[in-house]
Amino acid sequence: MRWLIFIVIYILIDIYAFQALKTITPNKIWHYSYLILSLLVVGNLIFQNIVPQEGSVVSGNRSYAFGLMLALLAPKLILVIFMFGEDIIRFFVATYYRFFSTETSFTIPSRRKFISQVALGIAAIPFASLLYGMIQGKYNFRVLKYELSFDDLPEAFNGYQITQISDIHSGSFDNFEKIKYAVNLINEQQSDAIFFTGDMVNNKASEMDPWKALFGSLKAKDGVFSILGNHDYGDYVDWANGKEKAENLLNLKNIQKEMGYDLLLNEHRSIQRGKDSIKIVGVENWGAGGFVKHGDIEKASEGLSERDFKILLSHDPSYWQQNIKSNPKNFQLTLSGHTHGMQFGIEIPGVIKWSPVQYRYKNWAGIYEELGRRINVNRGFGYLGYPGRVGIWPEITVITLKAKDA
Repeated sequence: MRWLIFIVIYILIDIYAFQALKTITPNKIWHYSYLILSLLVVGNLIFQNIVPQEGSVVSGNRSYAFGLMLALLAPKLILVIFMFGEDIIRFFVATYYRFFSTETSFTIPSRRKFISQVALGIAAIPFASLLYGMIQGKYNFRVLKYELSFDDLPEAFNGYQITQISDIHSGSFDNFEKIKYAVNLINEQQSDAIFFTGDMVNNKASEMDPWKALFGSLKAKDGVFSILGNHDYGDYVDWANGKEKAENLLNLKNIQKEMGYDLLLNEHRSIQRGKDSIKIVGVENWGAGGFVKHGDIEKASEGLSERDFKILLSHDPSYWQQNIKSNPKNFQLTLSGHTHGMQFGIEIPGVIKWSPVQYRYKNWAGIYEELGRRINVNRGFGYLGYPGRVGIWPEITVITLKAKDA
């Protein structure tokens, strides 16, 4: 039934958008090419969703089928808006002449070629952008650097540099050289510590097998620390039984151990510099709404005091809003991910920062501060669903900690 509804809506949008092309050119070759392309794209989408696939997360060929459909559907929706707006004007013009003109016949004015040309020109922008996002945008890695000052940062850690990556989603990767370039880019930052804030895979731990040697090459003086994200628990797979699911999670934990990552499961570590120290606190995933809630900040910070300087790793930023920013133990800096910035938006520093995901998450990309505590929401390393990125590029975050009196 869902597919039937989708097909009906898609056909209606297609027919309406097709009017713009017919207005511009009477050439049948263009007409048939448009219709054939539309049928192929929607047919491939249906086929890829019929073919069995491990897990409910859209990835692989299914994600490219979805991406192509989106690349065609977005410009068609723009055409529909223009065509519908013009039809309203044509209707009112025709109605006016019907009641106030001396002409006896009631005719609706023909479509204007200029409007159709403008509509097609504007529609070409999202079409080209979404195709670019699938070909180049998803590997357009950016290193974003921040300096954050804290009143209570221990003196020995003034200038301490950390690198954060998040949301690897290895099950989506299809270009080893591009990923190798990004991993090298992380190592080139020569940070004191590296933090990975969850979602290593899409569905299963085995997705990481071809990539564990590469990501195992990440090195930092004080080590690589990691936590789990919602996708890492295997919740998006129909397992035969609970034992298989538990083994999958255990496999993922072992993979991280093999890579040399220090996986924090509602626990903390201490990094020493002489007599000074900072605490690295890692919680399991806790997400608002229907996401799993395994995070336990009280357990993770047991034995720590308000005076300790703490860096908290929490995959979902909603945990910061609901449980962390006002916590009396004073978590000075939280590192999160999860949102991907929706992989789509517009960011011009100092001018505009917008993505549809901001209507779902208050903290969705970059640095935020409330109640004297800060959070960085990483835009993600990989991609999921739509196999690309437009305007919200894959991110490697580098943060330098500063003491305010230094």
